[in-house]
Amino acid sequence: MSNVRPLMHIATIPLHDLDALLALYQQLNPSDSPLPDRAAVEGLWQELLLSSHYKYFGAYVENELVSSCTLAVIPNLTRGCRPYGLIENVVTHERHRNNGYGKAVLSHALSFAWSRQCCKVMLLTGRNEEAVNRFYESAGFDRNEKQAFVARPAA
Repeated sequence: MSNVRPLMHIATIPLHDLDALLALYQQLNPSDSPLPDRAAVEGLWQELLLSSHYKYFGAYVENELVSSCTLAVIPNLTRGCRPYGLIENVVTHERHRNNGYGKAVLSHALSFAWSRQCCKVMLLTGRNEEAVNRFYESAGFDRNEKQAFVARPAA
């Protein structure tokens, strides 16, 4: 048996990979709210892909989407009008975890943010395991630099 890992490439997730992305999101949030009708989901996906402010990056192995993250590049009137980035929805398919794919997709997202002159990139996680925190630190994030607060609408 060969120990050679298949080649991986990172790319912007294309329109036709919506179902693969949604399958990854099911692993990220198994108890997430149900999606609206298919036409609404596809319309939103097209809108997101056309926007210059949102990027959906994916790691592909043998043409299979195995890891992804979302980067929002947000215009800003501070820091010399340099935008800032927000990374969300970082997920690697459970069969492909611990192979460096998540770190590679995050590295790609950070490179993209720096190429757009972002003054910083922030990332939030709902996971509180030490291994997850170490993973994000190994990808270049500092868990101690800022404090995050989250508000949700009243039920």
